[in-house]
Amino acid sequence: MKLWEKGIPTDKQIEQFTVGNDRELDLVLAKYDALGSIAHAKMLGQIGLLTAEETTSLVDALNEIIADIVVGNFEIEDSFEDVHSKIEYLLTVKLGDAGKKIHTARSRNDQVLVDVNLYLKDVVKELKEQVKTLFDLMMESAEKHQNVLLPGYTHLQIAMPSSFGMWFSAYAETLIDDITMLNAALKIVDQNPLGSAAGYGSSFPINRTFTTQELGFETLKYNSVAAQMSRGKSEKTVAFAMSSVAATLAKFSMDVCLYMSQNFDFIGLPAHLTTGSSIMPHKKNPDVFELIRGKCNKIQALPYEITLITNNLPSGYHRDLQLLKEGLFPAIQNLKACLDIAIFSIKDITVKDHILEDKKYDYLFTVDTLNEMVVAGMPFRDAYKAVAEQLEAGTYKSPKETKHTHEGSINNLCLDAIKDKMKAAF
Repeated sequence: MKLWEKGIPTDKQIEQFTVGNDRELDLVLAKYDALGSIAHAKMLGQIGLLTAEETTSLVDALNEIIADIVVGNFEIEDSFEDVHSKIEYLLTVKLGDAGKKIHTARSRNDQVLVDVNLYLKDVVKELKEQVKTLFDLMMESAEKHQNVLLPGYTHLQIAMPSSFGMWFSAYAETLIDDITMLNAALKIVDQNPLGSAAGYGSSFPINRTFTTQELGFETLKYNSVAAQMSRGKSEKTVAFAMSSVAATLAKFSMDVCLYMSQNFDFIGLPAHLTTGSSIMPHKKNPDVFELIRGKCNKIQALPYEITLITNNLPSGYHRDLQLLKEGLFPAIQNLKACLDIAIFSIKDITVKDHILEDKKYDYLFTVDTLNEMVVAGMPFRDAYKAVAEQLEAGTYKSPKETKHTHEGSINNLCLDAIKDKMKAAF
């Protein structure tokens, strides 16, 4: 069954090519398609296009379909083109003419827009919760290890003293930026496109404000063409927000892989978070964090994939837009999985507390030594040269301690302020 069926058969090869794997991907949207249909049925009843009895029977039948979806008893067989046709078929079989009326005043175009927007709203909210959980764990680790010193690097060369408190809270504060990006994406998708039909509205006297309220959207996408043009833009905006989260996870994972290598030996991972080698019995590999890094790097390509699909499309609907689901939906599941495993793993990272006893880290404190000279009255450039001469002559004595006081420095991490900042952003 196709919603556009006119009694003329479609070539099987054409059908297979155009449908692709849409049936499998549409299972993600099934619940949202039914929810959108409930709001639409209630609206049709309100404006008199459905009787009260028809409205009630449709809403009840759709709630039964949702119950089947939730427990996994819903499928889209090959005889159906997509989720929309399957649900309409079920309604028609159960309710007869009332089921045939559900498509009144809408198109598959605004159906899928509603489905995707509702789905992405839930996705963004779930990602925000996961990011907040990771933030809390990062901040706990920052507080616990804030006085354990760690070498800071620039150009992968020993630079200045850092600490595990600074390292963990740096990633925690970066997650606040990611929350801001997710909030922006939520603002974009929290607009109701239902009623825009094929992109040019409807001659039926529909009530779009009613469906906006029923579906819990913050506002509606007023202009019907603008609603249609949001397809692709909504997905890309969410993809950019996901990319921001993924970039944070990938960088943190790279640090973990680097820091647990024997050449650095800053942190350790327990056996249950590592894997071994088939020929080297000593190996403890950080595969979990390597896979987070790889998956998150792949997610960072997603906004550009969506851009290339949608970049030169004119206004109106085009079948190219169907392809957006192929990249976006699996990426969502991958990012959720990466966040879950990061949350599971981070609490078990152990830190080494005598790293700076190694002589090669004495040079970390040259800037502190230089600054003390400046505070004592020596011009900065002269102090710089004096320390450089000590280094060249091998007479430099490292203070092995820090006295940083400004906001966000090693001895003043402002952890409470960072927590307040997250609270305001969330």
